[in-house]
Amino acid sequence: MIASIKYNSKNYKIDLSNPLDISISLQDGSGNVNAWYLDPPKIEPHKEGDFVGKVSEGASTNFNDIWFNPHSHVTHTECLGHITEAFYSVNQELKQFFFLAEVITVAPEKSGEDFVISEKQLKYALGNKKREALIIRTIPNLENKKSMKYSNENPPYLLEAAASYLVDKGISHLLIDLPSVDKEKDGGALLAHNAFWRMNGKPRLNATITEFIYVGNEIEDGCYFLNLHVAPFENDASPSRPVLYKIEN
Repeated sequence: MIASIKYNSKNYKIDLSNPLDISISLQDGSGNVNAWYLDPPKIEPHKEGDFVGKVSEGASTNFNDIWFNPHSHVTHTECLGHITEAFYSVNQELKQFFFLAEVITVAPEKSGEDFVISEKQLKYALGNKKREALIIRTIPNLENKKSMKYSNENPPYLLEAAASYLVDKGISHLLIDLPSVDKEKDGGALLAHNAFWRMNGKPRLNATITEFIYVGNEIEDGCYFLNLHVAPFENDASPSRPVLYKIEN
């Protein structure tokens, strides 16, 4: 299933039958990815009186309740409503779903007791490329990213200058395989979030940050089309399923 796309006067072809899913699914229990000091997510049959929503226990259907936090338990996309007093919904602010994107691989640099992604690294990886979306894969890139427990682990993060550089480059949609673009414990400063959404100027209402992705090692660095969809929750963040499509030669 080949689709032709005209973008900025250039023609591209992608194979819609060969999607590259870079999301992490949500599962019940401790095998799920986790951050921000929360208990694991729960997926369990609804119980009410003598009713148990499970076919194997006599119900006509499986009827599960799900408890989770999108920021802690699953690939999620957030808008600037994540850090504002006013309410903004990612379901309202994300208006389009296909973007020209670049996948880059970065080894976070040691900075004091932290590992960080710097402006210099992003400049080297992006060069003169013009993209709407950027997917950052950090190394080491092991399968255990899908089940990591990040609380109190001080994972790598983006420096403020790196986030500002992405704004200057015209990146509207940033995707990363970490629990946050900011330091785990920063006293609420959220420097990279604030810089990316340009909160000290004219806020970028349609810009999004997607965290907790997983980019398999079989996906090469380079240019792709990104299909970014969120579940239609009216919330600052929602579970999402970013999918890449390789550009055919």
